[in-house]
Amino acid sequence: MALEEAMICAGFGARKGVTHDAVLAALDAALAAHSLTRDRLDALATLPRKRDEPGLTDAAKALGLQLSIADENALQAAATHCLTRSEQALSATGLPSASEAAALAVCGPAGRLLGPRITLDGVTCAIATTGRQS
Repeated sequence: MALEEAMICAGFGARKGVTHDAVLAALDAALAAHSLTRDRLDALATLPRKRDEPGLTDAAKALGLQLSIADENALQAAATHCLTRSEQALSATGLPSASEAAALAVCGPAGRLLGPRITLDGVTCAIATTGRQS
């Protein structure tokens, strides 16, 4: 499966009250780190506790994408595949990286991270795909 055919998902963690501009800036930084653009995204993902966070929901609307809420069981399964371990994230969510786990959980069992999350202005963003490395 070529990366062009793969699902690409951006996972997010965020402090309460982040703006949609901060979310989009973190997204753009994460995409740029992997030489991707917004139009390649198929989904945005976050944790159930962040489903009503205005910065995330507004960013999803601005991008014309649905904000997928990762399932708790899928998050726990994805946790072992996270590349980043944040004590703050562990304390707050029980996950080593909220953004990485969310992206992986929404991609499903075939998902893999393109790299570690980025952190910018109270937002973490990680990019996962269902594609294989070439």
